[in-house]
Amino acid sequence: MRNFAGIDDEFASFDAAKVLLQNIPYDGTSTWGKGADKGFNAFLEAAENMEVYDIETDSEVYREGIHILPAIRENASPEAMCKAVYENCKNLLKTEKFLGFFGGEHSVSIGLIDAFAEKFENLSVLQLDAHADLRPIYLGSACNHACAVHKASKNLNLVQVGIRSMDISEKIHLKPSHCFLAENIYRNFEWMQASIDLLGDNVYLTIDLDVLDPSIMPETGTPEPGGLDWNTTTRYLREVFKQKNVVGFDIVEFAPVLGLKAPAFLVAKLYYKLLSYKFSNND
Repeated sequence: MRNFAGIDDEFASFDAAKVLLQNIPYDGTSTWGKGADKGFNAFLEAAENMEVYDIETDSEVYREGIHILPAIRENASPEAMCKAVYENCKNLLKTEKFLGFFGGEHSVSIGLIDAFAEKFENLSVLQLDAHADLRPIYLGSACNHACAVHKASKNLNLVQVGIRSMDISEKIHLKPSHCFLAENIYRNFEWMQASIDLLGDNVYLTIDLDVLDPSIMPETGTPEPGGLDWNTTTRYLREVFKQKNVVGFDIVEFAPVLGLKAPAFLVAKLYYKLLSYKFSNND
């Protein structure tokens, strides 16, 4: 079994690990660029070439233990996938370990959010994304990537950051006070604390990588211009983890291109940063 970042087995066993990492390689409803089901191996390869000491937090978070679980491979239908993800996540939450998931397209988040919402009362969902993903149904299914946070927008406290693309039909589901559009946060940092103040104590974080500008993250199904840069994103996320109890997260929509290495390395670094923020802020 491959270990994250090539760490020693003593830090990668299920029993020793405080962190569980699971791949959900589903790409059944994406409507333009395909390949989000192929991202996990590229992510792991990049991680194996990453320094595991994090300068910013002065930590080696892998020592907390990171165990890679078997992937969820349910492709019969979007609904079957969402159900399988939900049931699996419910069981994993019983372990009381910190859970991070890797997509796959954004529809995988639907079942994850449902499971976390059952576990944690008054859960807030923080969505970093280029797209609103607020359609109630798309192409005949409510388990479509374009519907990723519609249910959360109705049942939970949803805060959206980086949005810069949506269909006009989604406007009625969007809550302007909780949506920080990319055009309004460019070269402006006041939005960071304003958005964090809208979150409750417990936060589930869902990161669609197309929230980042295509100049640094071109490997997504729908790369939208005008996205966030690396330093803004990490500065913001560190504050989220510092001020709130992030109970779990997913990273989705990484569709690697053969021969292009930098985006995969960015994703590996982002995943590791999230863990570094989580455990350094728990000290």
